[in-house]
Amino acid sequence: MLSLFSIFYYLVSLVIYILAIPYLLYKTKNKKYKEAIPAKFFLKNNKPFEKSAIWFHVCSLGEAKAIEPLVKELEETNISVITNTGFEEAKKLSFSVRYLPFEIFLPFWIKKQKALVVMEAELWYFLFLFAKKKGAKTYLINARISDKSYASYRKFSFFYKRVFSNIDKVFAQTIEDKERLLELGAKDVEVIGNIKLAQLPKITRSFEKPSETLITAGSTHEKEEELILEAYDRKFGKLVIVPRHPERFEKVAELIESFAKEKNLNFHRFSQQENFSSDIILVDKLGELNNIYAISDIVILGGAFANVGGHNPIEPAFFECKLISGKRIFNQKSLFECVKNYKIIEDSELKETLENVHNIEKSSLVQEGDIKPIIKELHGIR
Repeated sequence: MLSLFSIFYYLVSLVIYILAIPYLLYKTKNKKYKEAIPAKFFLKNNKPFEKSAIWFHVCSLGEAKAIEPLVKELEETNISVITNTGFEEAKKLSFSVRYLPFEIFLPFWIKKQKALVVMEAELWYFLFLFAKKKGAKTYLINARISDKSYASYRKFSFFYKRVFSNIDKVFAQTIEDKERLLELGAKDVEVIGNIKLAQLPKITRSFEKPSETLITAGSTHEKEEELILEAYDRKFGKLVIVPRHPERFEKVAELIESFAKEKNLNFHRFSQQENFSSDIILVDKLGELNNIYAISDIVILGGAFANVGGHNPIEPAFFECKLISGKRIFNQKSLFECVKNYKIIEDSELKETLENVHNIEKSSLVQEGDIKPIIKELHGIR
């Protein structure tokens, strides 16, 4: 039997959905949304999960990556997502991946699951309500309430109290988050840190650090190497360039060789000489990036000067490098939230930033995380 609030909530959601249909159909013409919108709002190719298992729900790519160590600990999982990038990442973790339908479909779409495990701020009312009604234990993990969003959460506390009434346990990032969550109606809250930091970078071998400043351009993409070379001056220190994709090694080598001749600098490829004796070094071997971050002073993080969405800032921050990134970090925003001290710049500002790098503080990780309490909890579910 549904409460009056649930019936009212469903009717309001239904009205919003009907009004939004023309806009949704229009957006479906966009290649970016041609699969996601029909799946979420019209249930196209989006059947309920076939088996009862541990069901993870995440929003996007960063959250999908964060649950990887949890998924690996479990025999069978289902994963639902919101975004296209989240869907692609989730497919690497499980054979059973779905887009989460809009709320009006959830009462009929959700089938019995062993548990529902939701990441961070995906506080969909019907998601928790009907998962619990159909027999699942319900969890919110990596929960946080930022200073910026705290006021709006309190303003709608009447709603969130109803959401939290259907959540069995919450794993929060900090003590402050725990206090705020309890205020909003959460019942059982345990602080375990940020699980996105549960898998910290490791070095596989040690290199001798040069006496000069070492600048590493990590995970670079097309046109980023050119941008970095144009901004580079030998007085800044030695430059290491690590392209993201190995198929580009030859092209980048030709680019650097031409630049080095023009500027009268020496250059070598790491595959031929595994040291940092030259002015510019191209790392044309896989699996060395963290080993090089470990001895770097400055990191120019690739993927955000090109329109790729950025790359993982946790790695250079763990080694306390001065961290510089472009503005296009849309795939890595959740991970940048885990980092203290980094510089986001326009492409044209790179040379000036390197000239004034002494003004940039070393990056570091805001906190750590522990996934063992979550694994213990999930292993106890039958």
